[in-house]
Amino acid sequence: MITGSALPLAVVALDPAIEEALRAAANRFGTPCYVYLLDQIVERARYIDQIFGNRFEINYAMKANPNAELLKAIEPHIAGIDVSSGGELQLALAAGYLPKRVSFTGPGKSLEELSDAIDSGGGEIVAESMAEVSDIDRLSVNRGVVTRILLRVSPQCVPKGFGVNMAGRPSQFGIDEENLDSALAQLHEYKGIHFSGFHIYAGAQCLNSDSIIENFLNYIRIFTVHAERHALAPEVLVFGGGIGIPYHPGDEPVDLAKIAAQLNPALDALRARPNFTMARFMLEIGRLLVGEAGFFLTTVRRAKHSRGREIRICDGGLNNHLAACGHFGTIIHRNYLITRLSDPNRSSASATAEAFDVFGPLCTTIDQLARQLQLPALDCGDVLAFHSSGAYGFSASPMKFISHPCAKEIILSGSSAVKQL
Repeated sequence: MITGSALPLAVVALDPAIEEALRAAANRFGTPCYVYLLDQIVERARYIDQIFGNRFEINYAMKANPNAELLKAIEPHIAGIDVSSGGELQLALAAGYLPKRVSFTGPGKSLEELSDAIDSGGGEIVAESMAEVSDIDRLSVNRGVVTRILLRVSPQCVPKGFGVNMAGRPSQFGIDEENLDSALAQLHEYKGIHFSGFHIYAGAQCLNSDSIIENFLNYIRIFTVHAERHALAPEVLVFGGGIGIPYHPGDEPVDLAKIAAQLNPALDALRARPNFTMARFMLEIGRLLVGEAGFFLTTVRRAKHSRGREIRICDGGLNNHLAACGHFGTIIHRNYLITRLSDPNRSSASATAEAFDVFGPLCTTIDQLARQLQLPALDCGDVLAFHSSGAYGFSASPMKFISHPCAKEIILSGSSAVKQL
């Protein structure tokens, strides 16, 4: 989707057709807004199917972007959807997903949420502890049903390179790998559950292909050792991807083809083992599928000079895009990849780059979208497009903070169709 890298003026070039489509969306619907490129999402899903030779089925982690219309649009292109709350469960069902295509993760599911999941007749509930297994069993027995579960495993280690590391430390997620044998030995005691397989998601936002491959191979080791040791034949294995996307200047995209080339033989070898001949291999991804296909657009509302710095104030900020302001899983703020969607017929006031500090409209000092952004000009009325905003953007931001209107959400499909969601 991005056809250029960081240019001398630290802006990022977009495919001209995409840039024009974003400009048209801003002009038609106004800003602040999110724009999602459906064709890019479908293309990514097809590419993943292609490079892995359909060894993996895509399981979309809905938390990345739970927009109802987006869920409906991608439904034909994915195998399953993973929800993490009762609210997401209802959204998935309302979007047309059959219950059996829905899995349910999350370390703190309430009894009401577990009951709703069981009553929906859905797919697997991902159990994050043996206490949760007991709750599922009791609720199922009381209903006279048997509920399919996956045991989530918290590995003892994860390779370096993951922006979020959920392994080898005390965690609310899953059953510690070193306690997995004990947990599996207890499964025969429960009458209201059916063990369907394993789920592992050990890290997120990794851009190192070798680390991702090593992590997947560790998953395979865990699956193999424990299934064979306990004479289990898993029906479902969920590989939590953790595959990152470029957010900042200098970030290089993951080499998905390299990952597939090295992982496919390992998946084939796993499939050849007697315990795994009937297992479905699910690749759980969220940001990898939708992240790069989304843009956050905001318009410069005010320009001022303050104590030697050029300040620009936009109509959207932290309330609309928490992550772009550096407050969602980051320690040091780094500018997002940004494109200025200026009128192509307008000449810049100066060919010399200037540095701009870009803020949102909120009454707080932490509402800063970019620091020392290098551009030839940035004037009132200019629209900035923040790349890689299709995941953990709208839904992960405090939209109600200071009661500004929520950002709009727009979906683009085809060369010119524009629809407000």
